[in-house]
Amino acid sequence: MTAAVPPTGDGLGDRRVVTLPAVPALGGLYVKGLAGVATSVVGRRLGRGSGALPDVAYEVAGVRADAARLTAYQHLVGESASDALPAGFVHVLAFPLAVAVMTTPGFPFPLVGAVHVANRVEQHREARLDEPLTLRAWSQGLRSHRAGTQAELVVTASDADGERVWTGVSTYLAKGVHLTDRPGPADDPAEERTPFVAPVPTGRWQLPADEGRLYAAVSGDRNPIHVSSLAAKGFGFPRAIAHGMDTAARALAAVGAAHGPAFVWTAEFARPVLLPGSPAVRVARDVDGFAYAVWDARSGKPHLTGTVRPV
Repeated sequence: MTAAVPPTGDGLGDRRVVTLPAVPALGGLYVKGLAGVATSVVGRRLGRGSGALPDVAYEVAGVRADAARLTAYQHLVGESASDALPAGFVHVLAFPLAVAVMTTPGFPFPLVGAVHVANRVEQHREARLDEPLTLRAWSQGLRSHRAGTQAELVVTASDADGERVWTGVSTYLAKGVHLTDRPGPADDPAEERTPFVAPVPTGRWQLPADEGRLYAAVSGDRNPIHVSSLAAKGFGFPRAIAHGMDTAARALAAVGAAHGPAFVWTAEFARPVLLPGSPAVRVARDVDGFAYAVWDARSGKPHLTGTVRPV
């Protein structure tokens, strides 16, 4: 890690920008996250601590996609073969920096056990396989929630000229983790929405028992709840669960080239898909672009919903 440099704006405020020599390995970050679970959770649940987000942004320059990894990702989620990087694949490239922020000393809740509840990606233009990208990540929006505490992890990708090509904001919820210096619980958007009613499906996905391992191989995200039923049971799931961004990326791939080179892609995660699983899916045009939903075909309960809006 190099010395911190002054921030350059671009939504960073007064955060320090710390340049890393390479994108960190997720395995080591998860080990670091596990080490901090007990202290973070116990202190916050008992109301003995206050919370603040780290005033740091991590940056790595000159990041290039690997052709074999890109091809494997495209094949797995159903994207067409192309040198254009799918928006979900850019998330894969930048995700370790977001995890690095969440494992920074003093981050107000633990990485392990945090629930990914929503995602918003704005793709300004397509990134290409052969172009170097500068990736940057920081945290913002720490707030109380009825079930615990939420925060947003922001990740960006810029080209060699410093132009932003991609921005992603992931919202995480730490259930049962309450911070003593935060205002009252934020409104839960789920309570304001019309109850989910399963629409007419346009298809079914067949996700095998090893889907978590397959996505882990192309994303590097080997969170135990996705690759081990035993670990998943430790977090209250009967068996391993699919990565949320795997399912969201499949929905984006189903929209295909119709979303154009610039678009906004949102996902709200309700319940994870248990593996193996065969959820029902609807991806269809609406007034402003496309809407999608993925749900349990038997119970009718939603797994995720979202939109893809060309801009």
